Amino acid sequence: MNLDKSTKRIAKRVKKGFQGYPQISLAYFGASADCATEVVVGYTAEEGATVQEQKFTSKADARKDETIQTTLLKVIERADAKTVVEVAGVAII
Repeated sequence: MNLDKSTKRIAKRVKKGFQGYPQISLAYFGASADCATEVVVGYTAEEGATVQEQKFTSKADARKDETIQTTLLKVIERADAKTVVEVAGVAII
C-alpha cells in the first residue's frame, strides 16, 4: 500500500471521533517538531483497562515512512478499533 493511501485512511478514522472501545491512540515523538522518529501505539480494550503500548522507530520521519504507516493501518484494522485518536504534533524526546 502506498504512503498517501495509508495516511489518508488513518486520518479518516481519526476524524470520526470517539466511537467506543477498543481504542487505538497514536503519538509521535522526535528530537524536533519537524521530524518524528518514533511512534507509540496504545491499545485500550475497554474503559478503565490498562493501555498496551508498542513502539515503532525510524531513522527518518516516521510520518513519511511507508512501512510504518502501512503497519499502523494494519494494527488498527486487526484490532478492530472503533476509535482512533492521534496526538497532535510531535512531542520532543
